[in-house]
Amino acid sequence: MALPDGVEVVGPMHARFDEVLTDRALGLVAELHRAFDVRRRELLAKRAERVRAIADGGGLGFLEETRSVREDDSWRVADPAPSLVDRRVEITGPTDRKMTINALNSGAKVWLADHEDANTPLWENVVGGQLNLLDAITGNIDFTSPEGKEYHLHDGEHATIVVRPRGWHLPEKHVLVDGEQTSGSLVDFALYLATCGQLQIDRGQGPYFYLPKMESHLEARLWNDAFLLAQDHLGIPRGTIRATVLIETYPAAFEMEEILHELREHSAGLNAGRWDYMFSVIKTFRTRGDDWVLPDRNSVTMTVPFMRAYTELLVRTCHKRGAHAIGGMAAFIPSKDEKQNAFAFEKLTEDKIREATDGFDGSWVAHPGMVEACRAAFDEVLGDKPNQRDRLREDVHVTADQLLDVRSTPGEATEKGLRNNVAVGLRYLESWLRGSGAVGIFDLMEDAATAEISRSQVWQWRTNGVVLAEGEKVTRELVEQVIAEELERARGEAGEDGRRWDDAVALYSDMALSDEYADFLTLAAYEQMP
Repeated sequence: MALPDGVEVVGPMHARFDEVLTDRALGLVAELHRAFDVRRRELLAKRAERVRAIADGGGLGFLEETRSVREDDSWRVADPAPSLVDRRVEITGPTDRKMTINALNSGAKVWLADHEDANTPLWENVVGGQLNLLDAITGNIDFTSPEGKEYHLHDGEHATIVVRPRGWHLPEKHVLVDGEQTSGSLVDFALYLATCGQLQIDRGQGPYFYLPKMESHLEARLWNDAFLLAQDHLGIPRGTIRATVLIETYPAAFEMEEILHELREHSAGLNAGRWDYMFSVIKTFRTRGDDWVLPDRNSVTMTVPFMRAYTELLVRTCHKRGAHAIGGMAAFIPSKDEKQNAFAFEKLTEDKIREATDGFDGSWVAHPGMVEACRAAFDEVLGDKPNQRDRLREDVHVTADQLLDVRSTPGEATEKGLRNNVAVGLRYLESWLRGSGAVGIFDLMEDAATAEISRSQVWQWRTNGVVLAEGEKVTRELVEQVIAEELERARGEAGEDGRRWDDAVALYSDMALSDEYADFLTLAAYEQMP
C-alpha cells in the first residue's frame, strides 16, 4: 500500500482495510496532524494548569474575556442541516456490524455512531468501524450472528449517521506522521470524512459529528479550524460539516455560548452529556473536601440543583442562538425480568418527558428497544413540530453559584454505592480490554463515562476520608477488601474463559488507590491494548 510522505501505518492490515486507509484519507490525517497537533497538546497542557489552580483553591466561572460574545444578541448558529431538523430521538452505540444495522433500523432519527465512550480503540475497531459505516451508507451491509440470526437494513427511512470521534486527549498509536503518534480525534474524523463525506453529501445529507470531552471554547476553535482545513483539502464547501458538542465537562458548562460561537458556521447544537459531566464534577474538585463529595452515583439524578442548573442553562443557551438542545442518555435497557423491565420503561419515560417539557429538542437512548418510549415522550410535547428551538426559555437565569452548588445534593455515600462502583468498574474494564466498550451491567448500559465515575468516586471517597452511612470510613484497606470480594463474585458469574480479570483488577486498583489521580482511565487502558 502506497502511503503519503511521512505517514506510517504500524497496525496490521486486514481484509478491506485499504478501502479506509486510502491515500486520500491518510493524506488528510497528515495535513491535520502537521497543522494542529502542537496546538492540541498546548490545549491539553492548559487543562492541567486549570487542575493545579483549582487544587490550590481556584474555581470556575463565566469568562470575563468573552463577555462580549455572551452579551451580543445578534449572532446565531447556522440553520439545521438536512436530516438534522427533527432529532427527537437519538440512539447511541458502537460501530460494530450488528449495532450498525440495528441502530439504523431502530426508528430513531439519529444514530450516534460511537468511536469514543461506547467503543474500544482496538485497531480492528478503529478501521473496522469505518468500514461498517461505509457499507451502511452504500447499502452493502449485513451480518449473521454465531447463532445463525441474520441482520439486514430494512427498506425505508434509516437513522441519520452522526459520528463521535475520540476526545482530544486520546492518541492513535497505529498511525504515525513524521514519526509521531497521531490524535485519535483527528484520525477518526479524517477517515470518516475522506471515506464517507462525499457519499453523504450525494445522499442529500452530510458529514455530521458529535464532539466529546472539550473543556473550553479554544478547543472548539481548534475543531472549527480542522473543519475548515479538511473541507478545503477535500474540495467540500465550507459549512457542510456539522457538529454537535457534548457539554460533558465542568469547565465547558461555563463556556456554552462561546463554544457555539466558535463553531457557529458548523454548529448543530449542544448535548447534555450527563454521565461524563458527573465524572468531570468529581474529577475537577476531587481534592477540595466535603463540599465537593457526591453521594452514591445512582442518587445523583437530573433534578438535583447543580444538574438542573446545567440542563436549564444548556436549553436556554442553545435556543437563544438557534441551535438544537439534545438531552442526555438514558442508560436503561430492556430486561427479561418483568418487574425490572416495567421499572426501566417508567424511569426512561419520566426522564424523557422531563427533558421535553424543559425544552430539549430530542434525547438519547442506548438500546433499540427504548426508541419508541423516547419518541412517545417527545411526541407528547412536540406534536407535529420537528423541534422547539423557538421556545427561548427566557425565564432561565442560571448563575455560576448554581452550577457549582454541589453541596446541596441530597443522598449519602453507602456501602452499597461503594460496592456498585467497584462491581461496575471491574466488569466494564474487563470487557473493554477484550474490545467491547458498551456493556450491559445490572440492567444498565455502561460505557467509559460510567466506568470513569465508578473509579473516580472511589478515589475521591478514599482520599477525602468519607465515612459511609453505615459508619465505616473509606480506606485503602476497605477498598481492597471490596475489590477482592466483587472480583470473586464477578468471576463466579462470568467465568474465566478468555477473560482478562487480572488485568482489569490491576488497572482498577491502580486508578482507584493511587496517590496521584489519573485524568482518564482509558489512557492507561489503551497502553494495555495491542
